[in-house]
Amino acid sequence: MLFVILLSACDSPQAPTATTTPDPNTVSKPLITVYKSATCSCCNRWVSHLEKNGFTVKAIDVPNVTPYKQKSGVTPALASCHTAFVNGYVVEGHVPASDIKRMLKQKPDIKGLSVPAMPVGTPGMEMGDQKDPYDVVSFDKNGKTKVYKSYR
Repeated sequence: MLFVILLSACDSPQAPTATTTPDPNTVSKPLITVYKSATCSCCNRWVSHLEKNGFTVKAIDVPNVTPYKQKSGVTPALASCHTAFVNGYVVEGHVPASDIKRMLKQKPDIKGLSVPAMPVGTPGMEMGDQKDPYDVVSFDKNGKTKVYKSYR
């Protein structure tokens, strides 16, 4: 229930008009395009995390990120508050920059990575010293998921 309340604070019911155009940059300074709500502070902090970790970020404020999730195969079980695209991959939620860099370097045959919901202590969801355990999960075009990295 708390996740639904947090997610609804980051979203509004209107449809976006922007299109997704991932940029095929190198792993050293990839462009990541992030679709997010203008009023979501955790999304803004995640964007800052990416910038501090060597990404070029194109942040696009949209009234509703749900259509981006649906078009890119992000199921409700994988959903979080923002959706991003980098070098043909989807990045859903508060995925650490190090895991995105690893994915870009290894180029696995997956659709993308997700940190479902909004765990406390993930990049952008910092709350003092509190850190919830969480998993970064990979997902493929068929919706199959597996743990990419665990944080405990």
